[in-house]
Amino acid sequence: MDDDKAIATRKGIGSLELGLEVLELISEHSGPISLTKLSELAEMSPSRLHKYLVSLTKLGYVSQLDNAKYMLSNSSIPLGMSALKHSNPVQVAFEYADKLHQELDKTITVTIWNGDVPLVIKWLDSSHFLAVNIRLGSELSPFTSAAGRIFLSHLPKLRCKALVEHYYDSPAPMPRYMGKPIKKAVFYELLEDIKQSNLCCFKEDFLPDINVVSAPIFSLDGSVSTVISLLGNSKETPVNAKSIYVQAVKKASNEATCKISGQLRATSEKDSF
Repeated sequence: MDDDKAIATRKGIGSLELGLEVLELISEHSGPISLTKLSELAEMSPSRLHKYLVSLTKLGYVSQLDNAKYMLSNSSIPLGMSALKHSNPVQVAFEYADKLHQELDKTITVTIWNGDVPLVIKWLDSSHFLAVNIRLGSELSPFTSAAGRIFLSHLPKLRCKALVEHYYDSPAPMPRYMGKPIKKAVFYELLEDIKQSNLCCFKEDFLPDINVVSAPIFSLDGSVSTVISLLGNSKETPVNAKSIYVQAVKKASNEATCKISGQLRATSEKDSF
């Protein structure tokens, strides 16, 4: 039994747990919330819920507005700031990389954006040999690596465009997708798809007989802090939508993001190319 499951089975103070759940529901709401709406979300009668709100208001964690709606108050701010101060996004990414490695026995990497290119800061080999020349400390191409395309797709629009235009103006080999060269207009469309899905998969695109799936881990400000990737032999590592490996990487990136920011990041519809 892992630590999370062990904690879940322990007996605690039910009323405290309910009070904190109410606090979470208020924090997740986009604005001040009414007692009626909060009652529906908490699946609790308004009269019972009101008692929790009275206590949370007394302690300064919740404020009641003139329109009888509720929102977080000043006492909630130090809690959030303290949690952020002790949160290390890279360490969280390492934690989930280790979990994927143990559960799936695939090669797992973690990369950061090193100014202009992705940098591999963690490399975990599987028990099955992979013929790759990438290792810990390697710099990857933003155009010919799955992790690089994740970072590239989430850069500010003008910065991304400058890098793409410069790349296509140079004599470097064109990026490929599903084994075929990608023209510039199609590459922009691909980046948009990656940004919307928060996922990038390679099917033997640049490494012979090797498939790759990458997903971003976001910081609190919505930027990509790290990218977690899984590599495996193409015959044994499918990267279609229903693949257990794709689902596992997506789950790890979502949970890591949630642990860092306290909430799952919604897919952005802004800054389209």
